[in-house]
Amino acid sequence: MQKFDAVVVGGGPGGYACAIRLSQNGLKAALVEEGELGGTCLNRGCIPTKTLLHSADVYYDATRGGDFGITAGNVTFDYAKIIERKNAVSKQLSSGIAFLEKNHGVTVFKARATLADRNTVNLDNGEALSCDHLIVATGSNPARIPIPGVDLPGVVDSTGLLNMTTCPKHIIIVGGGVIGVEFATFFYRLGVKVTIVEMLDRVLGPLDKDVTDFVEAELKKCGVELVLGVKVESIEPGLKVNYAAVKDGAKGTAEGDVALMAGGRIPNTRGIGLDTIGVKMDRKGFVDVDGLCRTNVPGVYAIGDINGKMQLAHVATAQGTMVADHIAGKPCKQLNLNRIPSCVYCSPETAMVGLTEEQARATGKDIGTGIFNLSGNGKALTMGENKGFVKFVFDKATEEILGFHVIGPRATDLAAEVAAVMECEGTISEIGSTVHPHPTVSEAVMEAAHACHGNSVHAPKARK
Repeated sequence: MQKFDAVVVGGGPGGYACAIRLSQNGLKAALVEEGELGGTCLNRGCIPTKTLLHSADVYYDATRGGDFGITAGNVTFDYAKIIERKNAVSKQLSSGIAFLEKNHGVTVFKARATLADRNTVNLDNGEALSCDHLIVATGSNPARIPIPGVDLPGVVDSTGLLNMTTCPKHIIIVGGGVIGVEFATFFYRLGVKVTIVEMLDRVLGPLDKDVTDFVEAELKKCGVELVLGVKVESIEPGLKVNYAAVKDGAKGTAEGDVALMAGGRIPNTRGIGLDTIGVKMDRKGFVDVDGLCRTNVPGVYAIGDINGKMQLAHVATAQGTMVADHIAGKPCKQLNLNRIPSCVYCSPETAMVGLTEEQARATGKDIGTGIFNLSGNGKALTMGENKGFVKFVFDKATEEILGFHVIGPRATDLAAEVAAVMECEGTISEIGSTVHPHPTVSEAVMEAAHACHGNSVHAPKARK
């Protein structure tokens, strides 16, 4: 039996980062991963989908070069090559992670792990590892929606869709969350007919309503059919997706050649021995943890998707490095989830940090907002992408930033600035007084901060 200070089970964004930081902290660390390093994010999630989206953007822009004085005739796309490039990007990054683990002295085992007790991990290759600290980072899988017909040919989850090498003619996406909207964006930009079927009365439900209204309008403008407020009852060969309205039960059918089941993700916590060693989980299988990702079993931690705090790759990475520092006895603080950006790579991109306006007003505080439209941003106009806005939600009494919402070009990058200011407990006025470079889309963040006080110089005077 090999002995380690810490064993990390799962090589996704949380696990591989945790193992490296453990080694950086002087601990002997092992990383166990049965698949490719990088986990879902790198191999079946974030990176592959963004690679696909960029290919679609290149094609979409090429077909619309006339507005910029660029003429390109007979523009086509090769779907198989788009998938090939997606695979190559993931492989390159996974190989890079393998190099980093070796470079930092982490021992990597390519095997399936089972937890025997809080200090012992059994591998399916016959080996056993002993450790003082155990970090479980086994990630999540696409949720399986239990409806008749879900096993029919042509019905796929996100992993299955990423592996398809032929482009559908009409895709029906069941689920209007982040996964559904991003795939809808990819396909409509390739000219594919897209239908989104969603049980809620709007897409991207957790986002600020001003943002979701904008996203819905853009999707419709680009030809995406939105069927909202309905529940899928069955899928028939064809493919026919049958649904009924949540409010009145009215029936309807959407027909296409591929149906994507985009109903969220479930944690990979069953069958790995968590119950054997007494780790507490909720009824959905998420592991109960405290602010430092400690389980109820001493020395056992759970990071990333399996603890259900926030199923985002960057959250998993942050939790992984935090746990590694905690194990090493270094100062570390709990993550404040209200200061972590969430991003959706639709078109335009959208991102948020903190509370929506509705959530903020529910706190009972005196809430203010500031909005700056990108129609007044020079850089956005030069790019031909001046649709969207930046919105702040803040506490009038203290000028504390409670929420930040942006939709437009570079939105997912802009969120980092506000997250940093919120982490430092900065104010609306401090963002407004920070000189932003010109011409950049980031100026819109400054202008929205000024708009909170009604003094944005690049916005029309507000009507009284």
